[in-house]
Amino acid sequence: MITVHHLENSRSQRILWLLEELGTDYQIKRYGRDKQTGLAPPELKDVHPLGKAPVITDGGQTVAESGAIIEYLMYEYDDGRLRPTEGTDERLAYNYWLHYSEGTFAPLMILSLVLARIEEAPMPFFLRPVAKGIAQKVRDAYLDANVTRNLEFMESTLRGSRWFCGDTFTAADVQMSFALEAAEVRSDLAGGYPHLASFLETIRARPAYRRALDKGGHYELMGAGRGRQ
Repeated sequence: MITVHHLENSRSQRILWLLEELGTDYQIKRYGRDKQTGLAPPELKDVHPLGKAPVITDGGQTVAESGAIIEYLMYEYDDGRLRPTEGTDERLAYNYWLHYSEGTFAPLMILSLVLARIEEAPMPFFLRPVAKGIAQKVRDAYLDANVTRNLEFMESTLRGSRWFCGDTFTAADVQMSFALEAAEVRSDLAGGYPHLASFLETIRARPAYRRALDKGGHYELMGAGRGRQ
């Protein structure tokens, strides 16, 4: 049976969701974050040397990285519902969005998080303006424009189709969910990107998404300050 090594408030939540969409039996082994650092516990290193989530075990196989896990699950357990047919435009789009999420957009969200933590970190009062000034320069010179460009790109995609690969829901939409939920916390999607906001509302209404939340537990990225913790 598949075991999802599930770290709270992490990318592994979307793996639970995908398994619920597939209707595949699985079990969850839960891991809590360190209360002081917010990092994954050392026990995860017993599963994979990097000690990060998501990671699954299935028989003798250990698979890490969201994209690799999704590709593995599609190959082993999908009956054709969640992956477009080979040789179609939809399959090409599927491959793109499956890798775009972590390869292009997620690093921008991570940088945004790092800068926010620098600005909020305890430090002598005379250093605070310096730290905030450096963080703002990074935002002005690189981050903000790139985040806007990517949000506009994704918004234009969903303006032309219901899902990222066309009119049919796929595993690529599952992959895209975490990045957009991170963007929701850091951007005004409802005010500036209505199709992205609608995408999040639509996935959150899916029964499989709700079941995964019930099984996965607390998921802070669902919206700090929005009462969805």
